[in-house]
Amino acid sequence: MDDDEKGRHVRRKRYRGNHPRFFSEKYKEQHPEDYKADVERVIARGDTPAGSHRAICVKEILEILAPQPGETAIDATLGYGGHARAILAAILPAGRLYGLDIDAVELAKTSRRFAAAGVPAEAFIPVHANFASVPQIVADAGLDGVDVFLADLGVSSMQIDDPERGFSFKRLGPLDMRMDPGRGRSAREYLAGVSESKLCEILRANADEEGAESIARAVYLRRARLRSTRDLAEAICSAFPDLGYKDPAMTRILRRSFQAIRIEVNGEFASLEALLAAIPSCLSAGGRAAFLSFHSGEDRRIEAALAEGRERGLYSAVATEALRPSREEQYGNPRSSSAKLRWAIRSSASGSRKQPRS
Repeated sequence: MDDDEKGRHVRRKRYRGNHPRFFSEKYKEQHPEDYKADVERVIARGDTPAGSHRAICVKEILEILAPQPGETAIDATLGYGGHARAILAAILPAGRLYGLDIDAVELAKTSRRFAAAGVPAEAFIPVHANFASVPQIVADAGLDGVDVFLADLGVSSMQIDDPERGFSFKRLGPLDMRMDPGRGRSAREYLAGVSESKLCEILRANADEEGAESIARAVYLRRARLRSTRDLAEAICSAFPDLGYKDPAMTRILRRSFQAIRIEVNGEFASLEALLAAIPSCLSAGGRAAFLSFHSGEDRRIEAALAEGRERGLYSAVATEALRPSREEQYGNPRSSSAKLRWAIRSSASGSRKQPRS
């Protein structure tokens, strides 16, 4: 609820029929914190409530990062704030957490939720920035380094669930896909100007898509008519006339294609590479970093960067294998099934600290 709405009754948006049809009319999804009983029922059946996000591997991340009272932390991908809340609970009192998010819309919502929950303003510092800006954030704050760092990569459930953001082929919306709607080119603008060969290249590089050539051709031929997520989905489907829209194989192709385009529109791999190169200099001695990824391209880059850092003596220890969500978590939250968690500890730590399990 906005500041000017506090203290007065605000009539919720009217809609036709017994149930809201459009996401903008779904008042429970817009303010899930006000409908906790409904949210709990959705979670109990193994789903993620629309408009919110369920933090993944919270127990494992807390074990790895081992946050202590008074420490300084960065959550480089704040999102709905589930991980940040858990870290804050461990570093208070006297600790500080910088919460970064490139998505100004979700950053504002999460900041309001934290304030309403009583999180002290001096303990939580929201920052509208891409995670590649972490070195500048650390320098501007006058810090030698942070004790705890977390990056939960990829797209959040709130972004996927809101059709106006244009991330999902399952929902009709504008062809946008930008993490920050106020910056850069939308997916529509990107596809209108990209060459067929370049589009084929990003489908292969960003999604390991076997049908990249056929998809690139189909999308390129329709590039001037692409306005919505449905337009893009139909263009991709046209490359596979033997597959129905609801065929599981077609669903996988659509998911991979939308993902590949989203990654390119937002420059996600370039930002991740910049972050990985900078992280050792942003951690204090003995500082702990954790990376939660959902894409093989992300995980490969993280694994290689941490291994190189260990070889160079920048890290005293790194994960030798990626941790995965437990079977129970994957069953209870299917969106966690592709997650991989890796960690690193900055070298020159004073004293001894129990190392996380590999």
